[in-house]
Amino acid sequence: MSIILGIDIGGSTTKIVGLQSDGTTIAMHRVQAQDPITSLYGAMGNFLHTNRLRLGDVDRIALTGVGASYIDEDIYGIPTEKVEEFTAVGAGGLALSGQERAVVVSMGTGTAFIWAEHGKPVRHLCGSGVGGGTLAGLCSRLCGTRKYKQIVKLAAEGDINQIDLTVGDLTRNSHPSLPLDITAANFGNVSDDAGAPDFAAAVINMVLQSIGTTAVMACRYCDCETAVLTGFMSNLPQARECFDLFTRLHGIRFIIPENATHATSIGAALHLMEGN
Repeated sequence: MSIILGIDIGGSTTKIVGLQSDGTTIAMHRVQAQDPITSLYGAMGNFLHTNRLRLGDVDRIALTGVGASYIDEDIYGIPTEKVEEFTAVGAGGLALSGQERAVVVSMGTGTAFIWAEHGKPVRHLCGSGVGGGTLAGLCSRLCGTRKYKQIVKLAAEGDINQIDLTVGDLTRNSHPSLPLDITAANFGNVSDDAGAPDFAAAVINMVLQSIGTTAVMACRYCDCETAVLTGFMSNLPQARECFDLFTRLHGIRFIIPENATHATSIGAALHLMEGN
């Protein structure tokens, strides 16, 4: 068996995907670890064991992500190449969404906005410090936890109207691009009765709205009406509703493809497979 592994060593998690020579996905795996080297070898060992594979089954390895900078040698003697992260993000986003051109948004610890067009080099449009790190950091103070699953569980019971100021709180007059129930100010109307669930919901809302606003501006800059959302933050239960609102307000289509969490590792493997 000839397999190419794509490994994305991120700021808090490492994602790994195995592709056969025809591009078929064998499996995907994700582990958490603060140390990039521990995360890399742990993810690879777990992946091989779980899928009953041997080192000899792996033909090549594509490394990407911020943690790849700590790796300077072949992994277990297997030919290992580094793929520039923005290239991997763009390739993975287009492949998973089936688009020829799009703004690809990588929603991880921070957020990156990439212009990707099939057959052309990607462009890094801009980045934002607002992302999963923001969610974890603020919720650790406001909700008593920085754990993703606990934050999501809390937010499901929260009410952002206990935290946010809406346009309707300020005026009776609506506008086509400013309905009365849209946020006027995140955390602009914090109630004395607000609890941890309300804060969790409000932080998620603020992070997603910030990402959505920048994505809209990026699409307009590139004269494109499609944004592809990737990274673990795209799996938030609130994401679809939030970005559907941006579609209604601004006419930008937001796509959250299947396996969006693994887009960068998939993109790295595909880039290597295509011989680029």
